[in-house]
Amino acid sequence: MKLRITILILAALFTVTLAAADDTAPALLAAGRVDDAITTLRSKINATPSDAEAYNLLCRAYFSMGNWDRGISACEKAIALAPNNSRYHMWLGRIYGEKANVVIFFKAASLAGKVRNEFEAAVRLDPNNVDARSDLGEFYLEAPGIVGGGRDKAEAQAQALAAHYLFGRLAEKKKDPAAAEKEYRAAIEASHGSALTWFNLALFFRHQQRWDDMEGAIQQAVSAQMDRPEIIMESGEVLLRSGRNFPAAVQYLRRYLALTSKAEEAPAFKAHYLLGTALEKQGDKQAAAQEYRAALSLAKDFSSAQEALDRLNR
Repeated sequence: MKLRITILILAALFTVTLAAADDTAPALLAAGRVDDAITTLRSKINATPSDAEAYNLLCRAYFSMGNWDRGISACEKAIALAPNNSRYHMWLGRIYGEKANVVIFFKAASLAGKVRNEFEAAVRLDPNNVDARSDLGEFYLEAPGIVGGGRDKAEAQAQALAAHYLFGRLAEKKKDPAAAEKEYRAAIEASHGSALTWFNLALFFRHQQRWDDMEGAIQQAVSAQMDRPEIIMESGEVLLRSGRNFPAAVQYLRRYLALTSKAEEAPAFKAHYLLGTALEKQGDKQAAAQEYRAALSLAKDFSSAQEALDRLNR
């Protein structure tokens, strides 16, 4: 009996240790526990106001909920404390870009210049920052020349990355779908069929309104070796946003939520919200409401889930 009690005590202590290990801010963000992450980071900043990484993580927490203004403030503080950090400039560029999508034209044009400056600073500080180069290439591709965009600049970034994905995006912009598809398929071959490259092909098919091909590429993405778990959630989201195959969208979203390890890029609260949306479209309002509440239990200020729940309760 004593031995059994000792084992139970040790097991309980081990569980507590694991829980504590999972309560770091990056782990909380990856798990989609954004409220807990913000509380943890605020406490850390109060104790150490010069902690640039805490401000960067706080920015990313607000980014995940779409709270652009609070996120920008935190990202700017991170850079003020550590001006030579490439990642911090990249995240500030990203959040400037997201805010630019929701403001009036003149403010958007001003923010676009800030996006370019931050992405260029990120690449200048660390030329090996692949994510920053990719973001910069996307900016050059999408932004008009008046704010610093340009296909020639995007092509230079694609060359630096040797990125079939960016070459594919360039071909799309040039309205050459055959060349674009060739690049996306070359990316799949070069990566030995990674989930991300199949997903990028699915997005291309969506742009082309080749719906059956899109669904086929998504099936390949979620069946591939899953080094990027966020692809599962994002595949469900693409089906949902395209109005296609809601049962498969529900399946993918539930599969993602069942994972032990999730990704910061696909926070659990957003997966619950998307699952609620898919269930609502299928007519299951009770189950949808449960998912919206689950989203709010992790991110109480996530306005999309609150608005959806309010709509169901009316």
